[in-house]
Amino acid sequence: MKEMKRGANVTLTREIPDLRGVVLGVQYNAGMEQVLADNIVVAAILCRGDGDALSDRHFVYFNQLASPDLSVQQLRDVMGEDQDQIEVDLLAAPAEVSRIVIVMYVNEGTAARRTLGRLKSCVIRVLNLDGNAELIRSENLAPVLNLETGLALGELYRHSGGWKFKVLGDGYANGVTALAADYGIRL
Repeated sequence: MKEMKRGANVTLTREIPDLRGVVLGVQYNAGMEQVLADNIVVAAILCRGDGDALSDRHFVYFNQLASPDLSVQQLRDVMGEDQDQIEVDLLAAPAEVSRIVIVMYVNEGTAARRTLGRLKSCVIRVLNLDGNAELIRSENLAPVLNLETGLALGELYRHSGGWKFKVLGDGYANGVTALAADYGIRL
């Protein structure tokens, strides 16, 4: 297992040539902030080379549990310590997908005044789909969060015929609205 800092990346398929799929797990601790914990949404965005989502249907979250091609799916039954997990079939990802970004945001409504700055911890993990061995764990991304209501956690991206993973940790002040604008998604 490698613990990675913000901005660090690793070549997954070079280190594991037979890697066919991964599970991206998100762990967070909101402490006593149950309303915050209940309103955190984890999602995946399948992007083209220009950074925009292929389409609005390539935003995988609780109301759209899979990408149109089924290469990326939100898991309903989470295993282990993760609060959310997204499964990615690396071989089935369409050729036009150059990166898959994992994001989280505070859903509006009852949690409108909550921020991710209240999190005690927030980690993204990469697990091998074959056997669920943990390959990568990010550093705790929570300590630098303040008023953010959206966060790009990490991304899988194509590189030299294979796949790499990068820890992002980029915060957004306007939650899902800002994330959608950044990735060209119409809400």
